[in-house]
Amino acid sequence: MVVLILERVPAGLRGELTRWMIQPRAGVFVGKMSAMVRDKLWEKAQKAAKGGSGILLHSSNTEQGFAVRTFGDPSRDLIDIEGIVLARMPVRD
Repeated sequence: MVVLILERVPAGLRGELTRWMIQPRAGVFVGKMSAMVRDKLWEKAQKAAKGGSGILLHSSNTEQGFAVRTFGDPSRDLIDIEGIVLARMPVRD
């Protein structure tokens, strides 16, 4: 399973991703695909984001059962504490 969350990205990118994944909510994409397709879509999202941000969660052989990648400045900070990924709201001035 793959979950891709995009913020502040062009509508064209969101539309293109719907060819591969469902979009149950604006900017949230869910699907099942090979690792190669997942990585290609991740690269495409990073290149086409135009200042936006993204978080990718995918199944992995970890304690939590998933791995996380980010780019840009997402609205949540993801921190790794001894192999466990936690999300927190960033403190903004």
